[in-house]
Amino acid sequence: MKRMLINATHAEELRVALVDGQRLYDLDIESGAREQKKANIYRGKITRVEPSLEAAFVDYGSERHGFLPIKEISRQYLKETAPGSGRPGIRDLLSEGQEIIVQVDKEERGNKGAALTTFLSLSGRYLGLM
Repeated sequence: MKRMLINATHAEELRVALVDGQRLYDLDIESGAREQKKANIYRGKITRVEPSLEAAFVDYGSERHGFLPIKEISRQYLKETAPGSGRPGIRDLLSEGQEIIVQVDKEERGNKGAALTTFLSLSGRYLGLM
């Protein structure tokens, strides 16, 4: 049974958890003292491509670079590859210095940068554009 649990016992902090039975799927903590970046859209630049992680790190204007896994990269940003050459690696698809439009999927936590995506979505009160 899927449920959304909301904890607003403290005025300065709001916690929302998405659970299915006893399994936690997502936890969001909003604080009035901290600026929220989730769902913000930025123009960034790829600073490092990491083949071992199948991901890239993107400078989007925050203190830490964001993390962009290969599964979150839209086809429009991928470089052309030779047909029939098998599954290309991330270094074959993206290059350092390449500019890219990203959206923050998950906030920065601890010493980790934000999780990013190139699949942009805009949602409002009565509409969701994906």
